[in-house]
Order: sequence, then structure tokens, then C-alpha cells
Amino acid sequence: MTTNAGTGERVLYGCMGLGGSWGPEPYGTADIDAAEAAVSAALDSGITAFDHADIYRHGKAEAVFGEVLARTPGLRPRITLQTKCGIRLGDGTLPGMYDLRGPSIRRRVEESLTRLRTDVIDVLLLHRPDPLADVDSIASALTSLHREGLVRSFGVSNMGAPQIAHLQARLDVPLVANQLEMSLYSRDWVEAGVLVNTPEFGRGGFPFGTLEHCRDHGIRLQAWGALAQGRFTGRQQTPAEQATAELLVRLARSKDTTPETVLLWWLMRHPAAIAPVIGTARPDRIRACRDAALREPDLTHEEWYQLWITARGVPLP
Repeated sequence: MTTNAGTGERVLYGCMGLGGSWGPEPYGTADIDAAEAAVSAALDSGITAFDHADIYRHGKAEAVFGEVLARTPGLRPRITLQTKCGIRLGDGTLPGMYDLRGPSIRRRVEESLTRLRTDVIDVLLLHRPDPLADVDSIASALTSLHREGLVRSFGVSNMGAPQIAHLQARLDVPLVANQLEMSLYSRDWVEAGVLVNTPEFGRGGFPFGTLEHCRDHGIRLQAWGALAQGRFTGRQQTPAEQATAELLVRLARSKDTTPETVLLWWLMRHPAAIAPVIGTARPDRIRACRDAALREPDLTHEEWYQLWITARGVPLP
């Protein structure tokens, strides 16, 4: 088995784009073929960790991935499978909600195992905090899943330091990952630490102190939305985004790589050793991230700040 995704993978492939539409229609052969092409591109790029959630495409993302595993004997031991649970999508009669009740966690894990056609999940993340959850019930569910060999490791997503500590205090197994929205576009994760003692402090949504907590406790930070939905690599909408895109091109040329790689390197250059999750379903764009998975981040101190300030569009305080 490859290195645990929570603690070692440099880049993860996010599978939210696989499985066809978000509607009720079933997936077909074309959707399986598209998933196979994306998985192949990721593997060709040195990416062996695959990030899922039970809600992606209403379960179809996991299901088509399971079909790819069935088509490719010997692939499962070469990869790390990560999935998430804890969000329930609205169904027309009930609104969307969060659900981290212990029995619900077990049921969702069993359903994911079936769709993924595997007997173990390498890393299970709790997708979002559930304000009604009983943390002891969560801990009991995770402990039993681990003891039974159904899940190897656990982590969280979209949680702050106090929430992580509250859960960890009731768990014997360590939480190994926290997946948060982090990119050169969604910059609250880095700005929360530098806007202290300024009028701007606290205006963002990122939980201050979470990076430090995760680093102190060996919890690997994973960045969803790492490519910023293409805002700097083809979908620029503002002058700052256009200027950043042009800077990325110049830096990429000077380093013999791609703008996508430089964009990911900006995250990975941070001392927290952030692991980006790339979510595109396009094989060409996946392969454009190859150097992020295979090369050390090649950005100087000055280049890192130049990208940050250009994307901000205004000077630092």
C-alpha cells in the first residue's frame, strides 16, 4: 500500500468531477471511460492518492471509480483511497444537512465500501462539523470501524483547531488530516495569520490558529479548491487575476514547468507542507500538475510573496 494520504502524499486527485451529472440519471460506460482516463492521467503524473466523498455526484463518483478498479486488476494495492462522510444532500422533502451520528457514519462507510469495490478505506474524513453531533458517538463509531479493519486512518474536513482537539481527546487513534479550502484565490488561510492587529482581522472565514494546531499535532493539511477553479489559468475575471495569470506564465517558463504547477507550488512552498487536492476531470489539466507531484516546490521567498501580493491586488498591511 502507498504512503497514507493523510501523512505523506504530495498531491491528491479529487474525484468530485467523475461519475457524470449531479442528477438522478445513472452513470454509463462513457462515464466509466472518462473516470478511467482521469485516473490514468493522475497515475502518469505520479499521483496515487484519490479523494472521494459519499455525496459526490450522489455516490456516482465512488461507483465509477469502483468500476475502474474492477477493470484494472492490481491497481487497488498501488493507491490510497480517501473518502468523506457527514453531509446529506437535500432530496426534495428534507433539506440538506450535516449528519455525524455514529450509526450514520457506519452506514455511509459501508455504502462507500460497496461502491468503491474495496474492503478497506485508507483515510476517512468527517466532511463538515455537525452541531448536533455527540462527539462520544462519533468516537465510538470511528473506533469500531478501525478495530474491524474497515478504515485505516481518520481525519476531518472544514474544521478548526478547537473542534479537532475536542474530537481527538476522545479518540485513541490519531487524526491524520484536515482538508480545507486553500488556494492563491481563497487566501484566508494565510491572511488570518498576518492580519492580526489590523482592522481586517477576523473578516475572513478561516479559523485562526488551525494551521499551527495541525502542524504541532502532525495533522496533514490538504487543500481543496487548490487550482482556484481556473481563475488564474484561463478563467480570469478581474485585473488582479489577469496580472496573476501573466505572472504564473512567466514563472512557469523560467522554471520549465506549467502555470498549474506553479500555482500548486505556491501552496506547497508553505512550511506546513500543504498537500493540494486537484479536482479537474480533464486529463490534460491533470498532467499539467505533474511537476507538483514529482518536483520540490521551486519558488523563492520573493517569488512566493510576489504571487501573493499580485493576487491580493493591494499591498500587504
